[in-house]
Amino acid sequence: MVTITDIAKACGVSRATVSKALNGAPDISRETADRIRKTAADLGYHPNAAARALKMGRSYNIGVLFSDATGGGISHEYFSRILESVKAESERLGYDITFISQNIGRMSMDYYEHAKYRSCDGVVIASADFTAPEIRRLAASEIPTVTLDYSFDSCSSVISDNIRGMEALVRFVHAKGHRRLAFIHGEITSVTQKRLASFRRTCAALDIPVPGEYIRPAVYHDPRASGLATRELLALAERPTCIFYPDDLSFLGGMTELEKHGLSIPKDMSVVGYDGIPLSQVLRPRLTTYRQDAEQMGSEAARLLIEQIENPDTWLPRQITAEGQLLEGSTVSDIG
Repeated sequence: MVTITDIAKACGVSRATVSKALNGAPDISRETADRIRKTAADLGYHPNAAARALKMGRSYNIGVLFSDATGGGISHEYFSRILESVKAESERLGYDITFISQNIGRMSMDYYEHAKYRSCDGVVIASADFTAPEIRRLAASEIPTVTLDYSFDSCSSVISDNIRGMEALVRFVHAKGHRRLAFIHGEITSVTQKRLASFRRTCAALDIPVPGEYIRPAVYHDPRASGLATRELLALAERPTCIFYPDDLSFLGGMTELEKHGLSIPKDMSVVGYDGIPLSQVLRPRLTTYRQDAEQMGSEAARLLIEQIENPDTWLPRQITAEGQLLEGSTVSDIG
């Protein structure tokens, strides 16, 4: 088995220099560090994770908490992009990731207990009911925690700009001449509250009335729920001319319902989505939507968390807003 001593002899440097180079210490020149790492790789050196954890007082293991009520889980394109970027950035910075749940085999434990059980240095909460007591316990604990699309006073967070995103969509649809706008929203969360408020506020600024029956509840990432809400909107005496869907995946349920009624998009009904997942851009007609920067959200979350783990004495909670982009598809007709 190759050791640090073997690498030191091969490079003609001290064991301390090898250790610093392998751990990314800043007081080693890049040239020396690169030479040591290349020698280590050529010799087949693999660090002992347990020994490293014991020496450094860290496990180099990050917990990722993902709880999705719809059961779609990480198969959803938006969340899979976030989680992939969390993984990539964590690994780039020398950390592994472990998914955190409330069950280990037949044992039941809350998220905090699971994070302790797995010796996680910190946790990224990617999706959860942030009002749940077990989530609040984790966020308030000594374990460094970063949240996505929700803010706790004691945690850093990465927030998608839901207010600006919804405003951009409403203004785009308004510019196309639409004045009867319906909004199918997801379950009530902080994200939903921001989007609803932005939808209503932007409509008010543009003198667009929003009848109560034009606001319909559904569930995020659930095409069936959005399909049923679409059916209710189509049954109204005065139908909307454009329907806003909670996300791109949910739009598929609305698309199916519109087809059942013999309506074509955008000739008979205009539609917009949210998230900007790749699927939305291969549909025909191409969906008009707002792309959230999932990659930035994931990488920033990992970076903020590791910054807190490695600099606990100087860390302060921070909030980063990830800006998105309006994707102008072909699903909003110009009736102006």
